[in-house]
Amino acid sequence: MKNNSMVNTTLALGTSWIHLAHSSLFLLKSKRLLGWSFLLVLVTALFTWFGYSLAIEFVDGLTGSFFLQPPDSSGVLGWFKHKGWVIVKYAFYFVSRVVGFYLAFMAAYCLTAPGYVFLSASTEKLLAGDQFEQDAPLTVGGVIIDLFEGVKIGALGLVVTVAALAANLIPVIGQIVVFLLYTYYSALMFVDYPTSRRRWTLAEKIGWVKKHRLVSFRLGVFPALLSLIPLVNIFFLALVFPLLTVHTTLNFTVIEHHGKVRK
Repeated sequence: MKNNSMVNTTLALGTSWIHLAHSSLFLLKSKRLLGWSFLLVLVTALFTWFGYSLAIEFVDGLTGSFFLQPPDSSGVLGWFKHKGWVIVKYAFYFVSRVVGFYLAFMAAYCLTAPGYVFLSASTEKLLAGDQFEQDAPLTVGGVIIDLFEGVKIGALGLVVTVAALAANLIPVIGQIVVFLLYTYYSALMFVDYPTSRRRWTLAEKIGWVKKHRLVSFRLGVFPALLSLIPLVNIFFLALVFPLLTVHTTLNFTVIEHHGKVRK
């Protein structure tokens, strides 16, 4: 009741934004949300590591013994061949590990989508109290739809990544475009959770992000900044994913509530 009264007061004051610090306290005060978040982090980490191990084993199997035996380094031509082999070897290892980990994380993201949808619904229920709009009972079909929507968001992420790589070739302006792409895509990823229980299509989710550009920017800017940190980004994002899910759900619910009140 304390949480509900706090939320109702916030809604009555017309506040249309809940800060990340407030979302953190909201999460920490709920044992149910905290426990579910811990489980999701653990499952996401296990899925990611399992997928990463399979991907690297597959890629290393394709290369065979190419990187096991260096070429003969005798002579000038041999020296160049050996140095080229070393550069290619380490470049290949670096790129294959980064790409493999990213793909494994995206696969884990898709597989855990129903769990994050449940976390989002639990957050909304705790926030709205008696005003919570019940969904249809949990069904296998509903879980399949959630998984499919997660796959679509993941596939869109690959498109965004390719577009970002192309835009990054343009000095200054390209980097701004890349940052905006990742910001709004990050917002879309987290908006996916509260909208999935409403069975929104991908087009409707993108439409919401476009309609609420400023809010979407504020929701996506933090994970976008994290994504710019090489290697560390995926580990840290996995840890804060539940918090960002709760944060987005709280703000999405407040905005949707105000929209219904105005109507």
